[in-house]
Amino acid sequence: MRIRAARLLAACLLLPLTLTQAVAQPRSTQAPTRATAPRATPVRANPGDTIQSIKIEGNERIEGGTIRSYMLLQPGDPFDRDRMDRSLKTLYATGLFQDVRLIRDGNTLLVKVVENPIVNRVAFEGNHKLSDDQLRPEMQLRPRAVFTPAQAEADRQRILDLYARKGYYDASVTPQIIRQPQNRVDVVYEINDGPATLISRIAFVGNKAFSEDRLTEVINSREERWWRFLSTSDQYEPERLNYDKELLRRFYLKNGYVDFQILDAKSELSPDRKSFFLTFTVSEGKRYRVGKVSITSQLRHLSGGDLRKDLQFEEGDWYDGDAVGRTADLIEEDVHNRGYAFVEVKPRADKNAEKRTVDLTFEVGEGPRVYVERIDINGNTRTKDKVIRREFRLAEGDPFNAEQVRRSRQRLTDLGYFNSVDIDTNPGSVPDKAILNTTVSEKATGELTLGGGYSTDAGALLDIGLSERNLIGTGIAASVNGVLAQKRSSISTSITDPYFLDRNLVAGADVFLIQTNYLGTEAYDERRVGFALRLGYEFNEHLRQVWSYSLVNRDVYNIYSGASFYILEQAGTSNLSQISQVITLDHRDSRIAPHSGYLIEVGTDFAGLGGDVSFVRGNINGAYYIPLERLLGNPDWGIKLGAGTGYLWELNDTDRIIDRFFLGGDNLRGFQTGGAGPHDATTGDPLGGRFIWTGTAELRFPLPVSADLGLSGRTFVDVGGLTQASFPNSACAKNTGGVCPTINASGAPRLGAGVGISWKTSFGLINVDLAPFVIKQSQDQTQIFRFGFGTRF
Repeated sequence: MRIRAARLLAACLLLPLTLTQAVAQPRSTQAPTRATAPRATPVRANPGDTIQSIKIEGNERIEGGTIRSYMLLQPGDPFDRDRMDRSLKTLYATGLFQDVRLIRDGNTLLVKVVENPIVNRVAFEGNHKLSDDQLRPEMQLRPRAVFTPAQAEADRQRILDLYARKGYYDASVTPQIIRQPQNRVDVVYEINDGPATLISRIAFVGNKAFSEDRLTEVINSREERWWRFLSTSDQYEPERLNYDKELLRRFYLKNGYVDFQILDAKSELSPDRKSFFLTFTVSEGKRYRVGKVSITSQLRHLSGGDLRKDLQFEEGDWYDGDAVGRTADLIEEDVHNRGYAFVEVKPRADKNAEKRTVDLTFEVGEGPRVYVERIDINGNTRTKDKVIRREFRLAEGDPFNAEQVRRSRQRLTDLGYFNSVDIDTNPGSVPDKAILNTTVSEKATGELTLGGGYSTDAGALLDIGLSERNLIGTGIAASVNGVLAQKRSSISTSITDPYFLDRNLVAGADVFLIQTNYLGTEAYDERRVGFALRLGYEFNEHLRQVWSYSLVNRDVYNIYSGASFYILEQAGTSNLSQISQVITLDHRDSRIAPHSGYLIEVGTDFAGLGGDVSFVRGNINGAYYIPLERLLGNPDWGIKLGAGTGYLWELNDTDRIIDRFFLGGDNLRGFQTGGAGPHDATTGDPLGGRFIWTGTAELRFPLPVSADLGLSGRTFVDVGGLTQASFPNSACAKNTGGVCPTINASGAPRLGAGVGISWKTSFGLINVDLAPFVIKQSQDQTQIFRFGFGTRF
């Protein structure tokens, strides 16, 4: 019995020592928890086994009270092994500590900690495809945050995921931890972008109505080709795959395949892990035609028959999902224009599988009364908020109008400041409120332009310009342009504020110096030095007017001794003081790339308010755009028809050639600027005219090449005439024999025809025009070839 009692006493004395040794083992900084010894049955503590105090050691930033708050033991509690172990896990789980130990020192519980360092800075090195601004928002570790290896690894994986979404699957990321004083660290991610993972093959399964080549043109992804070095369409991106699926669905619906389905869209990494294979499995179904079409109206004083003119298709046409959407938009716009504020148009399609027709009903009714609560703007890293807000056709508090939202988006797009503009409608704070969430993607608005050309008479020319359409994000446009040529040189600067004084006013100024042989001959030189001030305003969404005042000193000099008598009479300087106005009616769908609608401009120049030149010059120009998408199924097909005319009234006997109209160049392709029209019968010098008319017809079309090359074609026919070139007979008294020289002033129309190509590249737009077919008079001067190039920054 004594032996047993002794053994029992020894066991009781060794148990606390064993407990202390088990709890005090150090832990790895990589793991917040550790495997523990089997849980022991709590020992009923004697008064001497009670924690009298808790002592914290090793903490520098973290208060002792904070550490104690995480523990499950407090002074007065027994030394309980289970609670000590759980306290240890809790402290590790905070992420604040690199190491924690709990040690019993008599009746004191000693807590020894090693704090995790604080992040001093986070940096990226070697990243070329993704900028720091793109990477930083995705990081969990930030300056002044607590560093943990687990978070560094998580951030490394996020960077790899970002690169994968951009098509870079071979990217590598290595986090480097650099120790700094005061327990701080710099976290530097060393990145190797690696090559982009390209698409080596695109295949379609189940397609019968359209070939694989045709469907490849529909989607945005492209197979790898050497000429696509200017594009990213051959790089694999998961988001693009979803977009491709939507493009295929819309294409088939547009062509009448109502039952179309995408059964699978699969991307597979090639065996060498250097490229992807894309496979789209589709079920086309049958093709449907449009059956009965009806429009019902629940609005007072408005019948469905009043809206049938808005239909973009007819009964019997192949079903077109895009045309149905356009019709609904046009009906809604039409009803809004008739004075109905809250309108909802619901297209309903009833499919008849037996007849393969789709009956369409457009239900027009009063929509829910929803008002704009707020307009949020995101993504404008450079453009100021007010520049975007002033383009909205509705304001906070206005009734919600889907057509006005669409028009606002178009106006923002027409600014030319953004790659993309998205306006989403989100629920507001109450059911009758809506929030317009506007997201824009900024693009380069500075432009360095290089242009050149060649004419049979003027030779080679080069022009260079530097412009900024969105100066420091204010919407102000500024430019400096220069022209160097064998027979023309000029420099000009311009600035325009489209919302002067934050009002609906356009204000601008121009300063210029032009030294040129404007007529493309060597008969004389002309120098113009002056300035212009401009002020404009809008009457409504489509009608605007601009007034300007110009003061120009003109000098005609260096006249060739054998030049026309009429040109010799122009020698010397003159001062032009002129007030001008242009009124514009613009109903185009887009100001930048119009496909439909029309444009009419009426301009008038009044000279004689000061200066020594007096005349009135008027002109009118118009253009009409006809989309051919409905007929040919491609928005790149379209027709532009244009016409213009002008007349000059001289108010005194001074009739200056440099104030006249000239035909050729921009207004008549195939001819040199001023190269068509009246000429001196003896010298062949162009003399201009007081009456001009022009007309043009241009067909735009896609070229039979890959769409991602950015090539489009056009064919054009320009026609025009220039007459009334006579001069006052009184001037002829100075001529030899007192006789006026003969003027060849045939009123016969001139014609120029040809083809052109536009190439959209990442460096800018390149235009090439070739006009070898002309109808001209003997002394007309032609220009067969012309090109232009511009790049943005």
